[in-house]
Amino acid sequence: MSWIREGELSFWERLGVGVIRAGPMPRHIAFIMDGNRRFAEKQKVKKLEGHSQGFAKLTETLQWCLSLGIREVTVYAFSIENFKRSKEEVDGLMELARQKFTRLLEEQENLEKHGVCVRMLGDLTLLPQDIQQLIAKIELTTSRYNSCFLNICLAYTSREEISHAVQELAWGVEQGLLQPSDVSESLIDKCLYSCKSPHPDILIRTSGEVRLSDFLLWQKARDMYMEERKWQQLENDKAQVTEKLKQEGSSPRDPQAWQMLLQDCRAKREERIQDFLQALERKRADFLEKLVSASA
Repeated sequence: MSWIREGELSFWERLGVGVIRAGPMPRHIAFIMDGNRRFAEKQKVKKLEGHSQGFAKLTETLQWCLSLGIREVTVYAFSIENFKRSKEEVDGLMELARQKFTRLLEEQENLEKHGVCVRMLGDLTLLPQDIQQLIAKIELTTSRYNSCFLNICLAYTSREEISHAVQELAWGVEQGLLQPSDVSESLIDKCLYSCKSPHPDILIRTSGEVRLSDFLLWQKARDMYMEERKWQQLENDKAQVTEKLKQEGSSPRDPQAWQMLLQDCRAKREERIQDFLQALERKRADFLEKLVSASA
């Protein structure tokens, strides 16, 4: 089945789209794909059939989002915790991913038509090598599209995403791109898998459960403390400037010298951060390109 279903919506679908469009439209919707195993058990079919039918429903949902003009969709498809399931189920899910990603690569014309950029969020190194290679091809092929975005969380948990962001910051300090004092909550934001995405306006868990299941936890909390974090960064900058003036033998009370040094401190920090983020982007691109080269 196609990832992006073509053709006209049904009458009831068009009616629903019309009703929803009458109100404010979300920019970004996130889905926790859940309940496939319970559905399979209820229908007395194999678990993999439940997952397959769950994917079929996802393709319908993506079509509805396209029709509504929703610019970004994030789907929590496979948690790192899911690797703890039986070997039969995990192998079946990996085969399903293999089939669907192969199909997605074959839909290049369709993806280009709708301008869909596909991004995979998660620790790709935990996945089979051939699936990593398929993902790399998809990401590199669609990276220039920017009409809408499909983020697929695979081998993902929010805790691992935060841990990975901190590791990237440590790498930046080790490489001399950052100073330890540059590390902040705001910079952690920029190192997350989801750093290019706005905060989801709506989160839907398809099974009806209300648990978050380690999904986008940092993102849900970050906006609550935005002003506090700005204030904290300013206080850190002031402390650095005061210390530097003391080391130079200047009076911390000299307002002109203090202000000039504060501006210089901010400018140099911002320059370091931008250089680090560009290096991080190159590092990610090199990883994907090496995967594609290995599969050639």
